[in-house]
Formats: sequence, C-alpha cells, structure tokens
Amino acid sequence: MILDLGADAREYGRQALRAFESAGGDRLVEQAETDPASREALVGPVLAELGAWELDPRSDPDGLEAAAALCRSAGHWALPYPLAERLAAPDDLDVDGLVVAAGPRPAAALAGLDLRWAAVDLDGRRSTVTAQRHAGPGFVAELDLAAVDDNGATDRALALVLPCWTLLGMLDRAIALTVTHVSLRKQFGQTLSAFQGVQFQLTDAEVERSGLDILAKHALWSAATGQPGAVEDALALRLAALEAADVVFRVCHQLHGAVGFCDETTLSWLSRHSRPLRRLPFGSSATRDHLTRRAGRAGLAGLYA
Repeated sequence: MILDLGADAREYGRQALRAFESAGGDRLVEQAETDPASREALVGPVLAELGAWELDPRSDPDGLEAAAALCRSAGHWALPYPLAERLAAPDDLDVDGLVVAAGPRPAAALAGLDLRWAAVDLDGRRSTVTAQRHAGPGFVAELDLAAVDDNGATDRALALVLPCWTLLGMLDRAIALTVTHVSLRKQFGQTLSAFQGVQFQLTDAEVERSGLDILAKHALWSAATGQPGAVEDALALRLAALEAADVVFRVCHQLHGAVGFCDETTLSWLSRHSRPLRRLPFGSSATRDHLTRRAGRAGLAGLYA
C-alpha cells in the first residue's frame, strides 16, 4: 500500500486549483449563493475544460486518484458544486450523480441544478431522486426518492469517500488562511504567531488535518481495491473528517476572532459552506453509530485497527 497520490494526480489537482482561481476563486461561491440556479453556468464549463467528466474513478485507479485530487482542489475554493457526488455517479444507471441518503427526510446540496440524481443508502438500496425542495442554506434540498434496486453495494464507499476529500481541501485552506492571519496581525508589539498559545492551537489543528490526509488516502485505496471493509473504512474516514473539521474550524475561528464570522473574511464562507458536508447524510453521532454497528466486535483493519 502506497499512501500517497501519484504524481499525475497531484499535478492535476494543482492545475485545478489554478483553473478555479482563474474562473473567479472565492467569488464563485458568493455569486452562487445569491443565485443557486447559476451554479452550473459558473462552474460547469471549468470542470468540463479540466476533463472532470472524462475521469473514470470506478474502474481506473489513476482516474480515482485524479478525482480525489480534483475534489480536494474544489474544497480549497469551497466550489459551489456537488463535484464529488457527480464523480461518484454509477455506470449502470442513467443519472448524472450519486448521493448517500439517510433518515426519513433525505437531503443533499443539490438545489439549483437541473440534473438527474440517484441515491444509495448504507444497505446498498438505490433510488432515483424524483423531486427536490430547497430546504436551507448551503444549497441544501430535501429529496423525494423512488426505489430502483438493491445493487448499490459497490457504490457506497466511493460516495462516502470523495466528499471527505472535498472537506479535506476546505481544512487545508482554513489552516492556510489562519497561518497568514496570525502572521500579519500584531498584538502587544508582536505578531500573533509569536505567542506560544497560538502556536499550540495551530499545532493541534494541523495534527488533525494531517492525520485526516493519511486516512483519506487509505480509504481511497480501500475503495479502489475493493477491500471487504471498504464501507467501514469510508465511515471511519467520515468520522475522522467530521472530528477534524470541528477542531480545525474552532481553532481557526478563535484565532481570527470576531472578524472570522464576517462575510468579508474568506474563512466565514468556507466554514459556512462546509456545513452540508459535515451534516449530510449524517453527522458525527450517527456516523459513529453506523460505524459501530457495521464493524461490530470484529473491529477495523489496516490503519484503523
């Protein structure tokens, strides 16, 4: 097992970062929040130019690594588009994307997009989305589902793992923004970064982020190679991602102070648009419950053992 992305995937991710910046960068999410129906027009051409829809993350390991790198770059800019969900689209259904559905009122950040969607639950039951109702901020819509089949066993891990790569990109950016902020902001005659308390907090956040980085690569390998515990690995990754996000955003908001909650600050947009990823299809407690039920007494293999 090699816990790193290939050179081609890493370069693809870097090129995607530049492409998203050239297309508008942080302004993309601001414009899309004003008009959710503009999301396809704002982001779709950039993704098409990058060849996102030509990737084959299901049968091509290199394509899966490239998809993960692309999702991470999208997270860096809080790209207002369900990229991970589109890349997870199943081959045997006539749909444009796939979401994980859970609970009596399934929801996903799909509002404003005129696309065909499928959903899969953790038991492998697949459905098609027949209707959407805009339900809240972050482009969240409640979904009406129509059952299709029980053939989603191979869909679950990928649909859980790729959104975690998007969240990882958000954490990368949050820490980078905070390091820049504390390096420039002065208090009592010195920069905030010179204070040990600030250094300790940033270290805690970076430990969480870097640990998630390794776990994301392991779960990606597990999904790519069809490991028997791929779904459990994906759930463990999601739990780690949610816990890391709690720590990273808490530290970053604390070190930014009140300005970190103002829309003039990029961190505010990043934090707010991480919420759908962190709450849907289920939050920390439900993720832990699902993982405990599936892993049972056997526990987890590999890095999670």
